[in-house]
Amino acid sequence: MRYELYYWPQIQGRGEFIRLALEEAGADYVDVARLPGRKGAAFDRILERAADGRTPFALPALRAGRLVIAQTANILQYLGPRLGLVPKAEAARLWAHQLQLTIGDLVGEAHDSHHPIASGLYYHQQKREASRRSVNFRNERLPKFLGYFEDVLRNNPAGDRHLVGRSLSYADLSLFQVMAGLDYAFPRAMGRMRRRHARLVALHERVARRPRIAAYLASERRIPFNEYDIFRCYPELDR
Repeated sequence: MRYELYYWPQIQGRGEFIRLALEEAGADYVDVARLPGRKGAAFDRILERAADGRTPFALPALRAGRLVIAQTANILQYLGPRLGLVPKAEAARLWAHQLQLTIGDLVGEAHDSHHPIASGLYYHQQKREASRRSVNFRNERLPKFLGYFEDVLRNNPAGDRHLVGRSLSYADLSLFQVMAGLDYAFPRAMGRMRRRHARLVALHERVARRPRIAAYLASERRIPFNEYDIFRCYPELDR
């Protein structure tokens, strides 16, 4: 099957979690909004394709045959078994989905560290509130999330190389993306925390070395981190 990914062409955002799964699996897919002449048309086109009325509220969205699927965790739950990125057992699949939802919570809080009032306002319009929010994020929320995922790796009965079972899952790929984004947005805070989360650091490094992921990261398909995205580097928020 050829998959069609619909997301904004200028950012990694939540669509990057889908891209990483498709790239790791060597799936046949097209990033629609990044096609020549298609920039900015991602949302309009997926609305046209969802002819059954089940239109997505927001992107990312994935077209798979006649299906149009939205929400990052939902898309990955669909792709996981089809791309060999989740174990077969139902309990393991539910666990992977649960971890992905928790990753989504972390991603949302990382975004809100620089946009705590409203996404529709510019950063400079909420800098004071962002300064207060980022202190809480760095000192309270981020250590709690990273500590949780470190414990998940430590307590995996199959070994601490993966979050779910004995082999790579989409949850591992998503956690890799989160670690990369946090390293970009909060290099000072992450420099302090990485020493206490050796398993997370090792997971990030292992995923980056996987042949297909390494090739993707070195290609033009990988959009650089930037200040229009979820993970943004504002030095005043990273003290």
